[in-house]
Amino acid sequence: MFFQIFKIFFFIFLLIYQGPLYSKKKNINEFNSKDLSNYFSAQVSYSNQKNIDALRFFNSSKSLLKKHDPYLKRYTFSLILEEKVSLAIKEIKLSNNKNNSNFFESYLLLIIDSIINNDFDKAKKYLVNLSKFKTRNNLNYFIYESLEDFIFLFKENKIPQKDRRFAKLSSINKAFHHCYLSKKESENFFLSLFTAGEFDYSRYIFFYITELVKKNKIDEAKKFANKIDILSSNLLVIQSKNWIDSGKIEKFNEIFSCKKESNILSEFFFLISNLYSSQNDYENSNFYLNISNYLNSKFKFNLTLLSENYFNIEDYEKSKKVLNNFNKKDQVYYWYKVKTNTKILTEQKGKEDSYRYISSEFDKFDDPSEKVLFDIANISKSFKKYRVAIKYYDKLLSTVNLNSKIHAEILFRRGSCYERLEEFEKSDEDLLKSLKINPEDAYVLNYLAYSWLERNYKINESMEMLEKAHKIKKNDPFILDSVGWAYYLIGDTIKAEQFLKAAIKIMPDDPVINDHYGDVLWELNRRIQAKYYWQNVLNFEDTEEDMKKKINVKLIKGLNKI
Repeated sequence: MFFQIFKIFFFIFLLIYQGPLYSKKKNINEFNSKDLSNYFSAQVSYSNQKNIDALRFFNSSKSLLKKHDPYLKRYTFSLILEEKVSLAIKEIKLSNNKNNSNFFESYLLLIIDSIINNDFDKAKKYLVNLSKFKTRNNLNYFIYESLEDFIFLFKENKIPQKDRRFAKLSSINKAFHHCYLSKKESENFFLSLFTAGEFDYSRYIFFYITELVKKNKIDEAKKFANKIDILSSNLLVIQSKNWIDSGKIEKFNEIFSCKKESNILSEFFFLISNLYSSQNDYENSNFYLNISNYLNSKFKFNLTLLSENYFNIEDYEKSKKVLNNFNKKDQVYYWYKVKTNTKILTEQKGKEDSYRYISSEFDKFDDPSEKVLFDIANISKSFKKYRVAIKYYDKLLSTVNLNSKIHAEILFRRGSCYERLEEFEKSDEDLLKSLKINPEDAYVLNYLAYSWLERNYKINESMEMLEKAHKIKKNDPFILDSVGWAYYLIGDTIKAEQFLKAAIKIMPDDPVINDHYGDVLWELNRRIQAKYYWQNVLNFEDTEEDMKKKINVKLIKGLNKI
């Protein structure tokens, strides 16, 4: 924090005292001291992500707007981060053709404004200026290329033909190009996005269904929606299924239309926002997300990302404010609101208060969906309310297909609750039933085998299951840990060390893996190293108290293996 303030102070010092070689304004009297003080305060607030304060100070020092080049850029960012996109565009337009508006985001906003006003020729002119900044990073380059294609699409009503180098991201744009022109291939483009590749592009199921509805292929949309697994799908997909199942097909067109340039650009900038968020660059993510919301405010479901970004930077009040956009009319997103508020309460007041809150909110649901039931069961399990979790899993098991993978998943989760309660007969029954439905589930194989090893039960069969799990998930740290621990329990400490060393390289901050690795090192007579890993366990925030007590005994007395 000190260094941030120092850098800003030094920057302002240079602004005032720099010589004629660097300064466009040679007369120090042109900089009012009050303006400089407000600008300094704005910079500090901006650096500390206090954008409301930053905006207030920026507004108090606006006489610097024409005198200091970086002012407009930071002022623009603060405006957009506070959802004042229209005002930001207005300020950029007033400063256009001046040196202080010569930055990537200014031309971006001018292009957006031109497209909204259907002035595609002007948008092309601003694109030329934008091109000067396109090589500064890959995302800028992608934005430039995409806007070039979108302007061509909107102006010429033709599919852009230029080859683009951004693979799947360019394919997403191509799907919207075809959608805009109502090409018959558009639905296939969306279909290809979420049916191929290793990444999760399931969001585009929404746009696929929207295309089917637009083309009046309602039966096809219903058939597709019936295949959606609401327990493992994302919020937007579940909402889509709910609208189809309840006959509210008009809802799709109410929040998105491929025929509206603003809607397509909104979705594009939501994609950019996601990319920045995945890089933990939450400021730029929020910048583009607010632009996206400005272009299509009806697509309020996108605001979940804004709430998550604020949560990640620990601005819980703003996160909760965003959540107020969701009400009980949309159960899917209202439940998301409840879950996020629960996470915030956990951070602010602790687990007991947050669990009481989510339990009371759940009780207010007259007819909770399977998704809500599944979530409350998992949340109860995570809070170690195993009996409560089992009650909810029981309800779910009575509703889902007996031979489905989700039935197997629920059995696994209920079985792990029984195992925590040391009701091993019931646990084994659930886990074995789960494996009968889905014998290739590496995590169930791992869990059951580990449970048996801990009980010194069916050792050989446990080893076979762990070897199978390892073949399926070779680099999973939990499975590597289990295999290593299994070798330790049967006395093969050499092999145990190899697997646990591999596990700790992948997940160095896991208390159980560090504990296990310490035990193995002790048996290999590497006592100093063993104590190092045991000591690690005490330093981890998520280490349970019972484990800490055992570790303290080991550090004093060493490992007393029975």
